[in-house]
Order: sequence, then C-alpha cells, then structure tokens
Amino acid sequence: MIKKLLQDISNKYASKWLVMLFDLSIVAFTFIAAYVIRFNFIIDFDWVVMFKQIPFVFLAALISFIFVGSYKGVVRFTGFKDVINIIIGVNILATILIISTFFSRRLNYESIFNISGSIIYIHLLLNILFLVGSKLFIKSVYNKLMQDFKTQKRVLIFGAGSAGMITYDAISNDPTNSHKIIGFIDDNERKIGKKINTLTVYSLDKITSAFIEKHSIEEVIISVQNIESSRLLQISGLLFELGLKVKIVPPIQHWIDGDLSVGQIKEVNIEDLLGRDPISITNPALLDEYDNQIILITGAAGSIGSEIARKTTNYNYKKLILVDTAESPLYELQQEFVQNGIKNFIAIVSDVRDFRRMEKLFQQYKPNMVFHAAAYKHVPLMENNPYEAVSVNIGGTRHMASLSVKYGVNKFVLISTDKAVNPTNVMGATKRIAELYVNCLQGKGKTKFITTRFGNVLGSNGSVIPLFKKQIDHGGPLTVTHRDITRYFMTISEACQLVLEAATMGNGGEIFVFDMGESVKIHDLAKNMIILSGLRYPEDIDIKITGLRPGEKIYEELLADGENTRPTYHEKIMIARTKEIDALTISDKISNLCAVSTKSQNLEIVALIKDIIPEYISNNSKYEVLDSKK
Repeated sequence: MIKKLLQDISNKYASKWLVMLFDLSIVAFTFIAAYVIRFNFIIDFDWVVMFKQIPFVFLAALISFIFVGSYKGVVRFTGFKDVINIIIGVNILATILIISTFFSRRLNYESIFNISGSIIYIHLLLNILFLVGSKLFIKSVYNKLMQDFKTQKRVLIFGAGSAGMITYDAISNDPTNSHKIIGFIDDNERKIGKKINTLTVYSLDKITSAFIEKHSIEEVIISVQNIESSRLLQISGLLFELGLKVKIVPPIQHWIDGDLSVGQIKEVNIEDLLGRDPISITNPALLDEYDNQIILITGAAGSIGSEIARKTTNYNYKKLILVDTAESPLYELQQEFVQNGIKNFIAIVSDVRDFRRMEKLFQQYKPNMVFHAAAYKHVPLMENNPYEAVSVNIGGTRHMASLSVKYGVNKFVLISTDKAVNPTNVMGATKRIAELYVNCLQGKGKTKFITTRFGNVLGSNGSVIPLFKKQIDHGGPLTVTHRDITRYFMTISEACQLVLEAATMGNGGEIFVFDMGESVKIHDLAKNMIILSGLRYPEDIDIKITGLRPGEKIYEELLADGENTRPTYHEKIMIARTKEIDALTISDKISNLCAVSTKSQNLEIVALIKDIIPEYISNNSKYEVLDSKK
C-alpha cells in the first residue's frame, strides 16, 4: 500500500504557488533567525518593528522569486541550475532590502523599510542555506523512498575521471533509475584506493568473483571517453567472464544538448570494437546539394539504399523516388516514412533490368540525381549464377546510366564494392565492369558519373554479423571460412553518409574510396561476438573453420593494381587514381556481354567477363580453368 501511495505521489507535482508559499515561509523564518543571530541570541530588539518588516520582506521576496522563476522548478528534480536560480533570487531580495534601507535613512521613511545591513547579509546567507538545503533534502528523501521500493542493480563505474563523475551524477540525479553505484574502477594507480563521494576506487585486478559475490555486483558501466577498442574489448572480456553485464557511455558529441541522461547509457556492441573512431560528417554544403532535387534511388529497399533514402529525407528535396523489386521490404520502408510524416516520396516496385519501365520513370519524374544501389551482392550465389549477375549488376547499371545521360540527370552515383578491386569472383568482376561502364559515359552528356567504393557494412542484409547472431542464438558453432580471412567494416549509417558526401564533392569520373580503418580478422570478430553475448569461447560456443567459398578472397583491397589515391577535403574520403581505359572498346565488349542469353553456358559468360577484366583471376572456383588458358 505504501509503495502504491508513493507511486501515486511520484505521478503528481506540487503546485508552483505552493512551492512559492513554501519558499516565502522560509524567507520569513530566516528573517526572524537573522534578528536572533544579530543580537547574539538575546531577545534585545524591537519585536514589533521586526514583525512589521516581515510583510515588506515577504513582498520583496515575492517580486524576486517571480522575476527569476525559481518557484516553477520541480523540487524532486532540483539541479545545479535551479540552485543558481535560487541564489540569484535571494541576492535580488537582499539588493531590494539594501536599496529600501538606503532611501529610508536618506528620506526618513518608516522604520519598517530601515533594516540593519548586518541583518540583511545574515538573512541572505540563511536564505541560501535553507532554501537550497530544503530542496535538496526533499529531493534526497524522495529519491531514497522511491529507491527503497525498487529492485536496484548494484553497479560499478569504470572510469574515475570527469566522464565517470558525470555518469555518477546522471545516475544519482535520476529518481527513475534502478541503479545503485557501489564504487569506481580505474587504471590510474594514483586514484586506486581513494574515495570519490565516499565511494572507493578499485583497480580492475580487484574485481574478482569473490568481490562480485560479496558486493552483489551485477553490472559495470564503462565511462571513459575515446577508449581504444582493443582496451574496451579487453575490459569487456574480463567482466563478461565474471558474469557481469557491461554497458558503455556514448561519446560526448552524442549527448543531448551536452548533458548525459541515463537512457543514453547502452550495452557494448560490435560497432564499439571496430578499431577506429566513428566517422562523423557535418557539411553545410549538403543542404544546398540536395535542396529542391528530384532524387531516384534504385535498390531502395536494401540496407544501403534504404539508409541513403532515410538520410536524404533530412534535406529539403523536391521528390524522392524509391525503386526496388523486393515488394515487402519496400512496403516496410514506405510505411516507415508515412509514420514519420515524410512526404513527397513514392515507392515503385520495378526492375532495373526492364529498360522500357525505367525509361518511363525518367520521362515521368525527370530526376536530377540517381543513386544506383540495386545489385546482386552475394559472392557464392553469383558464382553459380553469372547470367543473373551480368543482367543486374552490369545490365541494370547500363540501363540506368544510359537513361541518365539521355534525360540530362545532373549526377549519377554508383554504389560499388571493394570486391570489384582485383576481383576473384563473378560478383566483384561484374561490379568492376559496372564501374568501367559509367566511366565510359563520362563526358557524353551533362551527367556527372561518380562511383563510391567501400567494404563490408555491419548489419547489412546477408552480412556476417546477422549470421553470427543467428548462430549464437542456436548455440553455435560460428562458421568462419578461413582463420586468417580479414575484411574492412563500417556501419550502414557511416557508409551512406560518406556516399552523400562523395556525391556532393564529385565532379564526374571519380572513384571515391573510404578510409575504413584497419581490416578486421573475421575469426577475431566471431570471438568478440561470443564474448559480447556473455558466453565463453570455446567452452560455450566454438568456431568452425569451413574453408574458403568459391571466389572468396582472404584479404580484400580498396585499390586495384596500378591505382593509388589523392586526398579530398574530407580526411575519410579519397579519390582513386585509375588507369586510362579504351572507352570505345570496353563499351563494345560490355554490349556483347549484355547480349548473352539465358541459354549461354556459365563458362562462356565468365570468359566474356574475363576478357573485359584481365585482372579477374578466379580463386577456389571452377572458373580457374579459364585462367590457365590465358
């Protein structure tokens, strides 16, 4: 019953006028106390004059508190800014009293306006003490009562620096939180053993199973800004092995208006362990680039296409045309936009291989910009289905690029992949031919053709992260094709933001490559995901080496042989210096390749691909027989 009563009270707030009356009562009390203190606790002053002065002091305080609005604050949430507001208010009150005393003595006013300066200053100090103290006391009692009726998690904060103290304050000042802070952990030997707010700072070595059991610790919050991913993984691994949950405080730039809230503290995830700082772009030029533009996005229901579409809605575009063959994902994206109040867009179920249908869209909507993300991307599937890879990755690109020239599109952005660099598989080779085709069209009209090339995207459809998550859910094992296989990774949001930025800076003919940090060993990634799931490797879940799949590389590259880069104004975006090509010859060969029929043999199709891309050397594939004939 008491718990229910407290919950009912927690849902109600005291009237601001009740708060005002409470504050004014304290002002009246402290005024009497100031007289008593001034006369050394001896009743040797004129009580009648004092009581006549109280209404005037009451009125002056009313004016002061209304001016600063201190009475509008919610007492249980009193914070630093509220304290400053109170101090300003009582100083205004003291100033009013000093001014009234000055003029009373100068002009011989009533004695009720003539208050001793020492009493005014004692009153000022008492007001600060009692007004601030009473609010903090009420807040403390409220929080204590609420917490006593909650099941609290006992937590440690890793980091006894400024970030750790901000986290401590955020948790302590949030009455709705269910955390009880037991202490701090820190690497700094000078802090270990000392106390912060009566809480002990421990070394990481001190956090043992016995310590956790003794203090009933359930969770550790890592609050260290700019922590290296290797150190984060090391700390997380040790804590996970002890059966603790681990959360992390986000970078300060992600805090809301510079303030940390408890809701922003999140569980450690794989993105925190990429080995580099998150990529962030704030370029005002993007606002002008996409202002009043009609933008067409192919593959709009896919991981990359849908995120490009979402980010595009942040700009003042004129019309957004979303094209994809995947009906259900496109419908979900459409509903997401509708629910978010996004307007001026249309979702169209259509296939980039259908030239006439695509031309109809260009005629009807007259796009200014095209983001071409439609592609088949799964290496093993395309290795066995080269006709489909050619028809979508090359034929679809050919249709969209040619129509862009014909209908005067300003910019055409091709979403490519690092697998197009020195390809060892059909998928990568067809994407490289798509790059070559748009390069052949550069200068044929006003359309500027821009290619963006990046590696694997964390969490995208069909990527390794969702696969590992499913395998963990099923109890393992996690499957890795080779112990030494590595890949470059970035988040979907990062990749798409860089695509939009590259589209803005592109003048046509460039291949933009993104700085994706160090490549990540997939075997290490698998172990990290097991650890982040609170499990042990290999005791709980093992990793199985399955062998390289057809066409799969051990190492991916972002630049082809003979390519290097030149910088742009953004440190994370470079332009590949590509070799000169014979545009006429390559265009003719691509036309012949796109003319293959469904009756063509796989070897025949791949041979035509290899004729266009001499650096395409198959790896662990049945098409290696074609390389032996070169």
